[in-house]
Amino acid sequence: MLAMEVQIFGTNKSQETKRAQRFFAERRVKVHFVDLRERAASKGELQRFAQKFGLTALIDKTSRRYQDLGLGAVRYTDERWLETLVNEPLVLVQPLVRWQHKVTIGASEADWKDWVEVAKHA
Repeated sequence: MLAMEVQIFGTNKSQETKRAQRFFAERRVKVHFVDLRERAASKGELQRFAQKFGLTALIDKTSRRYQDLGLGAVRYTDERWLETLVNEPLVLVQPLVRWQHKVTIGASEADWKDWVEVAKHA
């Protein structure tokens, strides 16, 4: 097993989340899975992703929850969106993956491969 541990935020129903879990499992990387149906990501966690990708990249506009809440018509400030994403984690793009200070949104196998290579040589 690599001396590497990643954190994956997602749900068991998300195909992209399952893909991320499988990717790391195949490489014997320890995964700390956070099921967003059971525990929401904290505001601080979400800010890490928002700092790199921008807040709108975190919002899954195709999610059922986004549609159910009628969020397509709202004009929130970034702060309000952040609060909404903390309170409604099923509106997030999945998976959110973190390793050390690096983060990805969605399926980002190229980035994950880079992380594994760096960890192998650390």
